[in-house]
Amino acid sequence: MLISGCAGGGGSGGARPGASAAKAAPPAPAAIAIVPGDGTRDVPPDRPVTVSAVRGTLDRVIVRGGGGTAAGRLSADRRSWRSRWPLRPATAYTVTATGTGAAGERTSLTGRFSTLKPPAMFRIADVTPRSGETVGAGMPLIVTFDRSIARRRAVERALQVRMSRPVTGAWHWTGPRQVVFRPRHYWPAGQRVTLQARTTGVRAGRGLYGASGHVSGFQVGPRRISTVDVRRRRMTVQENGATVRSIGISAGKGGKRAYTTTNGVHLAMGKYDPVTMTSAWMGVTDPKDPRYYKKRVRHAVQISASGEYVHGAPWSIKDQGKRNVSHGCVNASPAFAQWFYSRSLRGDVINVTGTDRPLESDNGWGYWQIPWAQWVKGGAFERPIRPHRDR
Repeated sequence: MLISGCAGGGGSGGARPGASAAKAAPPAPAAIAIVPGDGTRDVPPDRPVTVSAVRGTLDRVIVRGGGGTAAGRLSADRRSWRSRWPLRPATAYTVTATGTGAAGERTSLTGRFSTLKPPAMFRIADVTPRSGETVGAGMPLIVTFDRSIARRRAVERALQVRMSRPVTGAWHWTGPRQVVFRPRHYWPAGQRVTLQARTTGVRAGRGLYGASGHVSGFQVGPRRISTVDVRRRRMTVQENGATVRSIGISAGKGGKRAYTTTNGVHLAMGKYDPVTMTSAWMGVTDPKDPRYYKKRVRHAVQISASGEYVHGAPWSIKDQGKRNVSHGCVNASPAFAQWFYSRSLRGDVINVTGTDRPLESDNGWGYWQIPWAQWVKGGAFERPIRPHRDR
């Protein structure tokens, strides 16, 4: 039997001169661990990046890729770090971590990986209201996607709403491509609202990831709430709780559903001066037909998608306050219509009462027609949220 490592031993089986008699200690494990590992490819964008201090604590973690840095959180004991949001698809990332070892020595580690290129990506096609817009007290926040969303919870979780004066609200999916946020009660005047859509890298379905995010904000103007009493043929406008105008109007003449003004909470959707109104909506295009009409209307504020407006109607002044003669619109004097038009903001509330034709919740922005409990159930989490304060 050959014996090696003996002090003073010689021959072919002996240790090299000067070798230590004891076995060499195995190398110490790295003080920092990064997942995904260095060189990993095709990482799902929604898989978190984690950094751990095997011995000691972490001082700093930076994850760079796609021209920016990924947000993350360091644990209270400084032993671990985890990315907060999904990463960009098809992007190369570099992770740089520094820390302090158990004996107080400085430690560091760098790792590189890349995320997969998904077979399909979705984007935010539209956000209403426009960024920077001043809106009315009933204004919904409408997010529309360019593809159908299957994993609604993942996407809804990425939609952060911040407010200058936080109030309770909830998301509600109106279809596979659209989700709407509204507060439980009308917005307070002066409220500032910010949407941070962190949808980049969010997995919304099989093989479907978010291509980008979105940031926008709006402000609420005066709390303008108008009431149209069809039975009394009167419209009253309040601003911040005070009545500022009350005038006679003429609403839908009724007799059939098409000529009945819809009942319920409407919102101002836009305004036009002028707008041409015709009888084509009811299939009448022949000028010889007694039902035919084509009118150029001034100062028209749209309140539904079914063709209802508050507008100037000089031809019906004699009826305003006395008879309902319109095809469903709210006819007002030219002077009042101009005043109302000049003040109106998208999202202003126009509450119509006194008819037997309810406004459908999908007729324009009829979202306030949905009771609060039902609205909440339309969200992916089926619960209200109280957003963070926007500082």
